[in-house]
Amino acid sequence: MEFVKIICQVIVGLGILNVWLLRFNKATPYRGQQAKNLKEEFEAYGLPSWFVYLVGVIKVPAAIALLVGIALPSLVQPSALAIAVLMLGAVLMHVKVQDAVHKFVPASSVLVLCLVIAFL
Repeated sequence: MEFVKIICQVIVGLGILNVWLLRFNKATPYRGQQAKNLKEEFEAYGLPSWFVYLVGVIKVPAAIALLVGIALPSLVQPSALAIAVLMLGAVLMHVKVQDAVHKFVPASSVLVLCLVIAFL
């Protein structure tokens, strides 16, 4: 079971870092509404512009902590729970703006993976 948890940590950690560091200003088929980047996506949800940076300041270190948590397990549960809370918010924002279901599959999947990590 520990191997499954570590695989989930790597998937979530690298996935979050990919979105927030490499794809921040790029369009993807999963962005809310017709947003072409993360800032536009947060605007589409009706969130203030500073909120994107607050979420990033939480998500990026939490993702790194999941990866470092492979060696330092005490970092894993708090990091996974922090990301899970943010992913729940992401799912709710997609629902709020009535996005197609396929747009919130990534957020839902990461939410489930974080719960598996936190409670496995």
